[in-house]
Amino acid sequence: MGTTEKNAHALRVTASLLGLVGIAAYAVTAALQILVWNPLAAVPGATLEEIHEGLARSNESISIAAVVTWWSIGTLLAAVVVLLTATRVIARMGIVVILDLLILALGAPIYFFTSFSAGMALADAFFISGGDYAPWGGLLCLMSAAALAAAVLVTIFRKRPAPAPA
Repeated sequence: MGTTEKNAHALRVTASLLGLVGIAAYAVTAALQILVWNPLAAVPGATLEEIHEGLARSNESISIAAVVTWWSIGTLLAAVVVLLTATRVIARMGIVVILDLLILALGAPIYFFTSFSAGMALADAFFISGGDYAPWGGLLCLMSAAALAAAVLVTIFRKRPAPAPA
């Protein structure tokens, strides 16, 4: 294997690691939005402990385990991309980028799915709307939409390998 191929491989691995870091940051931000920032914004003036006490009085709860479990999926998928890239199963930069962008794009549906029950618990306990009160959920969805658009563009405009000579 030549120096050029080693450098290309190192660049692909680095890109996959950056994708993993970005996806993990997205997951942590989404979990904080669901578990901390949105409840505090939905019930202004109350502490997180008071919010959880109010939820418990209404036989409601926000499942930390469910939120963490769902948000671990994207991070685990991104780790698989790193592993497959490091072991040369994925040998094209375009594929690394597209996979990481698609994982980010899946963040919006996962956000909706995981935040829905938390929002409904807040709505039932505090007689409010179940929607987002903190702005970060909308920003996460915009990031997912941008990632989907970027994945489509990268797919359309990526370089194709030259056909093998006959």
